Amino acid sequence: MTITIRGAEAADAPALRALFLRSRRETFVWQPAEAFALADFDAQTQDERLWVAQDEAARPVGFIALWEPEQFIHHLYVDRAWMGRGVGRALLHALPGWPRTRFVLKCLSRNEAALGFYGACAFTEIGRGGEGDRAYLLLASRADGAG
Repeated sequence: MTITIRGAEAADAPALRALFLRSRRETFVWQPAEAFALADFDAQTQDERLWVAQDEAARPVGFIALWEPEQFIHHLYVDRAWMGRGVGRALLHALPGWPRTRFVLKCLSRNEAALGFYGACAFTEIGRGGEGDRAYLLLASRADGAG
């Protein structure tokens, strides 16, 4: 298994849209599937910098989206078939300045798998917000070389 991380290109958009839609429907099972649409990807990653994880056949298997002005990780998704293989960690390590730069993100409280992943990558809770199904934890990377 070889994974390559590279900057996203316009040609990646169809595959990333599909990955984004599929991953959100698989992850956020407490929300109706029709709450998610292919067009969400374009709206939610506008003006963000994206990196793509691709397999040996150059198929996207994950991506990370960063809002650079605030070092905010807006999205990190990995195809279910590739979870547990280091793809998410490789995407984090591709961020400019990782691990010395402090990155922040929001993770829904109900997304226990993601919270476990971020904890294993040395993110710590720095705040909370939202209510009910929209409750989230604000997490930050340690920015000291850990993770």
